[in-house]
Amino acid sequence: MEPSSLRPIVDVARDLGLDPGSVTTFGLHKAKIDPTVDGPRPGRPARLVLVSAIMPTPTGEGKTTVSVGLTDGLRRLGIAGAVCLREPSLGPLFGAKGGGTGGGRARVEPSNDINLHFTGDLHAVTSAHNLLAAMIDSDLHFGQAHGLDPARVTWPRVLDVDDRALRSVLVAAGRRAERKTRFDITAASEVMAVLALAASLDDLRERLGRIVVGWRDTGEPVTVDELGATDAMLVVLREALHPNLVQTHDGSPALVHTGPFGNIAHGCSSVVGTRLALRHADVVVTEAGFGFDLGGEKFLHLKARQAGLWPDLVVMVATVRALTSHGDGELARGVAHLDRQLASVRAFGLPAVVAINVFDGDTQAELAMLERHAELLGVPCARITAFADGGAGAEDLATVVLDALDRAGEAPAEPRYLYREDAPFQAKLAAVARTVYGAEGVVLSDAACRDLDTLAGAGLDRLPVCIAKTHLSFSDDPKAGGLAEGMTLTVGEVRPAVGAGYLVALMGRIMTMPGLPRDPAARHMRVGPDGGVTGLR
Repeated sequence: MEPSSLRPIVDVARDLGLDPGSVTTFGLHKAKIDPTVDGPRPGRPARLVLVSAIMPTPTGEGKTTVSVGLTDGLRRLGIAGAVCLREPSLGPLFGAKGGGTGGGRARVEPSNDINLHFTGDLHAVTSAHNLLAAMIDSDLHFGQAHGLDPARVTWPRVLDVDDRALRSVLVAAGRRAERKTRFDITAASEVMAVLALAASLDDLRERLGRIVVGWRDTGEPVTVDELGATDAMLVVLREALHPNLVQTHDGSPALVHTGPFGNIAHGCSSVVGTRLALRHADVVVTEAGFGFDLGGEKFLHLKARQAGLWPDLVVMVATVRALTSHGDGELARGVAHLDRQLASVRAFGLPAVVAINVFDGDTQAELAMLERHAELLGVPCARITAFADGGAGAEDLATVVLDALDRAGEAPAEPRYLYREDAPFQAKLAAVARTVYGAEGVVLSDAACRDLDTLAGAGLDRLPVCIAKTHLSFSDDPKAGGLAEGMTLTVGEVRPAVGAGYLVALMGRIMTMPGLPRDPAARHMRVGPDGGVTGLR
């Protein structure tokens, strides 16, 4: 989309009723919003719609495209809508996956700017994370004043580039404090997760301070506060906490803010951005990472629970091609995958709508079969063609969503979780594994048992659980497919994310630093004579 076609961002801010004093513009089409200046809008509270999906194929099923298209469709029906999305990472952009702004005529704009440096939030997270890493190594160099055991430092370094060579590195080589560590991609940093979940500057300070960076040989954790790094990190992050305002292709307000990794973290946009949108829109559309089994569950158990939020409705994105893939080439068999995802939504007590994202190559017979299946389940359903048609291609879905919201409004859903916050770690794992994944149970490896014993000794074993596993199967094996059930899952490692407020249970092989493919997208990007960028996906 040409920049000349975009609305001035101050007009988008005015549509939301934002306090002009809260808006700091970054050129004509981007802005940061200071939530401490902005105040509430009078009237009924906005309704929150969570867009989730069936388990995606490697190329994705268009969840962001549906989120953007639905927001534009609502606006065409006269509803003041806004969309809240995660910020894309540079790593996948230059690698294989591409950007994260949607597609076709259902994108957030300016797409290239958002996919690249945007307003600098990811750079701020990278800098704050690596500042802490430098302070850790300085502490080790000058004699371990805080008792940190060099062999038990758990804080890596990060970089927002796919670089497999950095998965294992040696730092301080040849010096007394020489040790092995690793680089993760910036989206996998706990600092990113903390920034996304923080409700305010004070909350951000508190969360940063309680991050565990390693352990003493006595088994006690060492925190950021103890190292004296909290306020320096806060200095770097203070403006990154302000949500970013942009717009959709059709000019609807979009808050694109923070981008925690969908596997290793909760994978949702920021709490402050969601709350800001809820103060100013009638319907707020947001999305969770990957499929409902991985992303939706984390949205509800981690983001919503901590923030005191709860969606009014779940939109389940489904595609013919993914369900056919899950059914080993048979759509009639693959729809069982949709049944399982919708059953998980019901387990949380939430109503659902199915959005059939139409792709080129889908036949009318296949689309009609999927619609009939949704009807048999008693779940409202609509096709969406927003990629090709923008908001006009989402009006049918928007109408179905509004009808579902009106029905739900008569008896709005109360938060319902699968486990108590004070339940034992293994009970939390089992509740998610059995209800959402269809597993028989979960076992902990010897290493995970040792991790849990260490956490228990520090009183940190009762935090909520963030399950890090493949997004391509209900099992911990990415090749097991979307109908796997009855398996036993294995936790290989348990990592504390105390600042974010959960424990990470790693299942299977989870890569926190991706690598570039043989032919990375970076090779095909160009800057034209006018300064414009081409080749971004």
